[in-house]
Amino acid sequence: MIIVTGGAGFIGSNLVAALEARGERVVVCDWLGSEEKWRNLAHRNLEAIIAPEQLDDFLKTQGRDVDAIFHMGAISTTTEKNVDLIVENNIRLSQKLWSWCSEMKVKFIYASSAATYGDGSKGFKDGENAEHLAKLRPLNPYGWSKHFFDRWLTQHKAFSASSQCVGLKFFNVYGPNEYHKGGQRSVAHQIFPYAKRGEAFLLFKSHNPEYQDGGQLRDFIWVGDCIQVMLWLYDRPKVNGLFNLGTGKARSFADLAVAVYQAAGKAPLIQYRDMPQELQEKYQYFTEADMAKLRAAGYTAPFTSLEEGVKLYVQKYLATPEPYV
Repeated sequence: MIIVTGGAGFIGSNLVAALEARGERVVVCDWLGSEEKWRNLAHRNLEAIIAPEQLDDFLKTQGRDVDAIFHMGAISTTTEKNVDLIVENNIRLSQKLWSWCSEMKVKFIYASSAATYGDGSKGFKDGENAEHLAKLRPLNPYGWSKHFFDRWLTQHKAFSASSQCVGLKFFNVYGPNEYHKGGQRSVAHQIFPYAKRGEAFLLFKSHNPEYQDGGQLRDFIWVGDCIQVMLWLYDRPKVNGLFNLGTGKARSFADLAVAVYQAAGKAPLIQYRDMPQELQEKYQYFTEADMAKLRAAGYTAPFTSLEEGVKLYVQKYLATPEPYV
């Protein structure tokens, strides 16, 4: 049995679909709320759906059947200001789950974030070196909470323990089942309705002279690639550590916009607007995952190009009557 916390969310629900396709017994631990998030699980055949506050009791009664916990659940809104809420969900719950997995010798694979790198001035090299981690300066409470947990695990020697412990620093993930995320949806999804109508989309202007408007760079990664890496790790319980999860190739927001319009069969129409003042001081102009460590661990599969991933997203999901996995 495999538990996926945040299993009704974006990455979590894609992972649940892949695990089900492999014939695994899957338990989703998540809140569904009162809107459309339930649709992310509508096609799934699950062992159970439990709320996070029920997880302790579930582990007490059925924990001996659990082979792995994929901990994808978190307060992931980068603009969330209730830091006590973030600490409770992103730090304390994560600590409790790892402690249980360590005691029970259960695989633990969790979502860290590229937000731990802050403005990127210290680079984007993954690893568990305590001195290196101490130099990183996340720009928001969400990134700080992920960084706190990474450092806590390092302090507790979790990445060298006998049971598997892997943290994944996700970069800019896009793909189906992100529709409930509101303003936190990928820019690819935000652009699509404009592209479909043949209207112009407004990207942020650059407020850094080193980057032209639309030239801000991100490491955009197709969600399917993320899932393949997680399954690869699950099949290799001796692999431990913190790993970046991007493509290793930064692309511009303008490139992304052009790809969406072309996938929708429309001529690109891109205009620019001022970035909100509150974002200008904390904006990342460049992110690019250093993927050498994952490659050195033995992962050899290629990553989907931006154009291929966007085309797949648009034509197989967004432009269809049933956009869910």
